[in-house]
Amino acid sequence: MVQTLPKHKCTILIILVFSFLQNGESHKFSRNLSPKSLGFKKQKLSHIHFYFHDIVGGDHPTAMQVARAAITKTSHTAFGLTVMIDDPLTVGPERTSKIVGRAQGIYASVDLNQVGLLMAMNYVFLEGKYNGSTLSILGRNSVFSPVRELPIVGGSGLFRFARGYALAKTHFLNISNGDAVVEYNVYVQHY
Repeated sequence: MVQTLPKHKCTILIILVFSFLQNGESHKFSRNLSPKSLGFKKQKLSHIHFYFHDIVGGDHPTAMQVARAAITKTSHTAFGLTVMIDDPLTVGPERTSKIVGRAQGIYASVDLNQVGLLMAMNYVFLEGKYNGSTLSILGRNSVFSPVRELPIVGGSGLFRFARGYALAKTHFLNISNGDAVVEYNVYVQHY
């Protein structure tokens, strides 16, 4: 024989269940959206080409050492060295070439065995249709490899929801003071 709950206990149970369901719906953490609902149109693939000037020496450096671990003095890879940058991005490899943006962020030596940098930076564009837009880079840069690939992990402005990669190739390196010019070819998908 099946026992039944008293009438008032059953009513309370039903109220609790509906209350839980209603509260669960009214406090949603996330929801699915269509890109069109945010005004995004068809996704594009853009190629951007520029030169990155890492100026360490001279009277007006754009790359400043902000930390140096004790091990850095004995490490052949400068492990622990951390540098803050605000480097110009130019159309051509000459320092006097037209500036189209800035690379702003940090790079640090992160490998005990070979020279490898962790790059955490934004390309901040100052010219043309991308003026005011940024691309965010976070990845490893094996600086002595002929070509390095760095991931594009996001962006802002015209580069919202950006993803892609940047290919870096050293154009010039001054061994005595550390100044470098790096050619970048950036391939980015965005709306």
